Amino acid sequence: MSLTPAELTSAVSGGIGSSPQRPDGNLKVRGEFAYASDLWHEDMIWGATLRSPHPYARIVSIDLTEALQVPGVYAVLTHQDVPGQNRYGLEHKDQPVLAEEVVRYQGEPVALVGADHPETAQRAMKRIKVEYEVLTPVVDMETAADDTPLHPGGNLVRHVPVRRGDQHAEAEVVVTGRYEVGMQDQAFLGPESGLAVPDEEGGVDLYIATQWLHVDQAQVAAALGLPLEQVRLTLSGVGGAFGGREDLSMQVHACLLALHTGKPTKMVYNREESFYGHVHRHPAVLYYEHGADHTGRLVYVKARIYLDGGAYASSTGAVVANAATLGVGPYDVDNVTVDCWGVYTNNPPCGAMRGFGAVQAGFAYESQMDKLAEALGMDPVDLRIVNAMSEGSVMPTGQVIDSAAPVAQLLKLVKDKPMPPLSTVVDLRDMPGGVSNTTHGEGVVRGVGYAVGIKNICFSEGYDDYSTARVRLQVINGEPAALAHTAAAEVGQGLVTIMQQIVRTELGVERVTILPMDTSIGNGGSTSASRQTYVTGGAVKAACAAVREKLAKLAASRDLSAVDIAGTDLTGVDLAELLGDEVIDETVEWRHRATEPIDPETGQGNAHVQYGFAAHRAVVDVDVELGLVKVVELDCAQDVGKALNPQAVLGQIQGGSAQGLGLAVMEEIQTAGGKVRNPSFTDYLIPTVLDMPPMSIDVLELADPHAPYGVRGVGEPPTISSTPAIVAAIRAATGLALTRVPVRPEHITGT
Repeated sequence: MSLTPAELTSAVSGGIGSSPQRPDGNLKVRGEFAYASDLWHEDMIWGATLRSPHPYARIVSIDLTEALQVPGVYAVLTHQDVPGQNRYGLEHKDQPVLAEEVVRYQGEPVALVGADHPETAQRAMKRIKVEYEVLTPVVDMETAADDTPLHPGGNLVRHVPVRRGDQHAEAEVVVTGRYEVGMQDQAFLGPESGLAVPDEEGGVDLYIATQWLHVDQAQVAAALGLPLEQVRLTLSGVGGAFGGREDLSMQVHACLLALHTGKPTKMVYNREESFYGHVHRHPAVLYYEHGADHTGRLVYVKARIYLDGGAYASSTGAVVANAATLGVGPYDVDNVTVDCWGVYTNNPPCGAMRGFGAVQAGFAYESQMDKLAEALGMDPVDLRIVNAMSEGSVMPTGQVIDSAAPVAQLLKLVKDKPMPPLSTVVDLRDMPGGVSNTTHGEGVVRGVGYAVGIKNICFSEGYDDYSTARVRLQVINGEPAALAHTAAAEVGQGLVTIMQQIVRTELGVERVTILPMDTSIGNGGSTSASRQTYVTGGAVKAACAAVREKLAKLAASRDLSAVDIAGTDLTGVDLAELLGDEVIDETVEWRHRATEPIDPETGQGNAHVQYGFAAHRAVVDVDVELGLVKVVELDCAQDVGKALNPQAVLGQIQGGSAQGLGLAVMEEIQTAGGKVRNPSFTDYLIPTVLDMPPMSIDVLELADPHAPYGVRGVGEPPTISSTPAIVAAIRAATGLALTRVPVRPEHITGT
């Protein structure tokens, strides 16, 4: 006997397909939600980090004497105080916990201070005397591989070639281009923060805002020289992530201070330190050549892509693979030659950020498609539709897309949307530059642009990608209640709500509690790669199925004829009667279908689990005299497989589009000689509610038969297509080539 979800849920609200209220929603709106920066412990001390002012320098000496003499200081630590491995990293253990002989980027941690007050810690930190021998930094990503080696193996982190078809194919129409993508920051509003509490056995509990509890645990334990069971992590309130919390920031530092002093230690970065304390999006230089026949059909695509990984590897290797394997875009093309290099420089470290390599490639290949359309005299959307992938298409890696790939349909949806009206009355609030009264519309021109993108979902290249979920079902106060526990990080995307919806759907109970995420349960994987609804959702669904199997066996053993096991309503008293005093508790480790490493010579292989697609149409007004841009409308169409929570899906598409808008027209960490010029929200600009235009969104639900409920990752695809669509619209308004993002006023005015 088995019980199906349909038989369990007819009387239950808040299941999949609905948009129940988020449990953290009201708290966040009222400012009452407890973020990691709100953590507090009696008798705690505060930690501070001394950072290098130089992008590249040799440490000659460190003098801690004056810092230790400051009243209220409990400890001043250097690399000599790291008891375990002084190296960590997601892919390569190349980054020191605290710098030893050399600093490789501005802001690299050199020493730590623990004191009874944050101002005391800052005051003592400034009294640490470090003598540096300043070295010439390596800052050019195109020449870095042949420059001064920054690491023992040289400056090449990874090279991924992709070869398919005729490498010498020729075409009737050929367009080439060189494109640049600036360094974007995740710009999450909650700064890095956490609290480390030592125990009486030499271990430590760390309460932390992160994206991946178990990877943090492994790296922290190795640095502390402790077994995993003595390093316990619990997720604290996370104020956004977008990839910037996948790497360690202050995790080891807080634990070092706590264990050294025997006191709970809190660390919170200010905004400037946050810019130095986490990785950013890889800046890129991309060279493309597209060849097509006279009908617009692509004959070949060639690309050379350079990604600046900065001082340490982080996830550069995986970003390189994404940029290479997705570097042609969502188009059918038989002949492909792509090379992508990720390199070390003395620029800030770069790693994961929403879109993960596909963003950089997407700006280039979509710019090329517009250039090709112009050369052919074709409508840019029609050109894309002619070459659009569909189910059964073959990727440049040789992988067959075996679920929906509605690229043409998405493009048609955004193209067919009605245009926003042109106002006949000048309203300064609607002008580029707004009520600053910089223009009355004399130089304002409207433009329209389109773009489409492709993104892999979940981890790739044979990585053992899984999640662990525990589900418990029992009767509490006469009411059936479920509890779910995972280590998958809720970073604001709504995973807690999704898990509740899945449990309600699968078990037919209204009352569902999600336990805090921590390392007392098995790995939940990273909250990245648009994977948590797919993988952790799949794990929760599988755990619920195991609970249902136990329910069925329990009913059979008791021969409860009064309980309609096959019926549609097992909520309330019926389910309570069935359970009685029994507690059903199941833990499941769930994996999606396997991927495989790509061939290192050809880039061939079934590297990815799933592909997501999104298309955008952007309408902009550009003041061509002042170089100001106002995005008037930004419409999107995206296939999500199945919208488990429709409202959350719309929020993800809007949020991803907002970050794409930021990259298009304002967001860039600017560096000079390896030094960051704008580490503040005064000078690093992000879109606000005043910058975001109206969005009309079409959501397709074309189920992926290989995924739980048919879901398809949502969060990243809109970031890929929004940027090139906006830039295409600016090009249409100005007639300028605009080969770099973000587009600045001087790119438009030429001054």
